[in-house]
Amino acid sequence: MTTSPLLIKAAPGREICCVTPASAGWSHVGFRALRLQAGASETLETGTRELCVVVLTGSIDAEVAGQRHAGLGRRDSVFEECAPDALYLPGGQRLTITATRAAEVALCSAPCAGGNKPVRRIDGTGMRRSTRGAGSNLRHVCDILMGDNPAAERLLVVEVITPAGHSSSYPPHKHDDDAAPGETRLEETYYHRIDPPQGFAFQRVYTDDRSLDEACVVENHDVVLVPRGYHPVVTPHGYRLYYLNVMAGPRRAWAFRNDPAHEWLLRPDGTGTAA
Repeated sequence: MTTSPLLIKAAPGREICCVTPASAGWSHVGFRALRLQAGASETLETGTRELCVVVLTGSIDAEVAGQRHAGLGRRDSVFEECAPDALYLPGGQRLTITATRAAEVALCSAPCAGGNKPVRRIDGTGMRRSTRGAGSNLRHVCDILMGDNPAAERLLVVEVITPAGHSSSYPPHKHDDDAAPGETRLEETYYHRIDPPQGFAFQRVYTDDRSLDEACVVENHDVVLVPRGYHPVVTPHGYRLYYLNVMAGPRRAWAFRNDPAHEWLLRPDGTGTAA
């Protein structure tokens, strides 16, 4: 089977995946996911990019700008009924994270527009959680760093849990046209986790003219790139799907357009809201 160029398969070691603007062929979003054993550390420089560290599972201490942010993270699984902890850093910072117990950490980045935002701890207890859709299009959303949180300059970060047998990011929607307020141009990564982990899910990325039309079989820890186009997801019976979305573009606003062919689903006899 030919692998889609939009599918980044998970690696088995410390670095699960690494997406840079250069490797993705775009301008804004960067994404890494790390496995850290208890006591292991990672040090990095943010440089000209802002960074959101999301503690997916386990716990870490973070040290930046002479400040120690202890006890970030409390989940044993991304499927738990609680939000993650996160830490925002502007450009020009040196960060060291140390796992206080085995941890999985996401590093979400985008170019700095001005670099004048402060370092900010974002506790999961203050994150907005909601349920969207209905029927087999129902899913559970946690806003980690979305537009109503002014901490970031470009970054938008959100996580979604899709129950077994459900669709998500559906009806299909896109955000690749800089036509605010109706639509904004945003690159996006989907970092997938599956429960139980031997399962799989499906994601399609396609444009109106089908100049891009890719279907991906997604397994645990895989990443799907969404440079443009619609990008619905479906998880089969028996397997819950988690994904972490990282978005960034010329402006920090999330506005999308639904695929007109499927917008009938939003009528009262359809299945609810998109995204």
